[in-house]
Amino acid sequence: MIRWVIVIFLALMLISWFTPLLHRIGFGKLPGDLRFRLFGREWFIPLTTTILLSLIAAGISRLL
Repeated sequence: MIRWVIVIFLALMLISWFTPLLHRIGFGKLPGDLRFRLFGREWFIPLTTTILLSLIAAGISRLL
């Protein structure tokens, strides 16, 4: 179980480091990404970006 906690922690760190780079490339601004304001707070749900990055990760894992 501790192994999964470490993997999730490292994945979140990598995502936070690469978020500015991904925004410059255009991820997070795709047609299926939802951005809305509710209760005075802005919410962002990156559906299309998540699916696309998952497909890229699956493709890379198949190559390795």
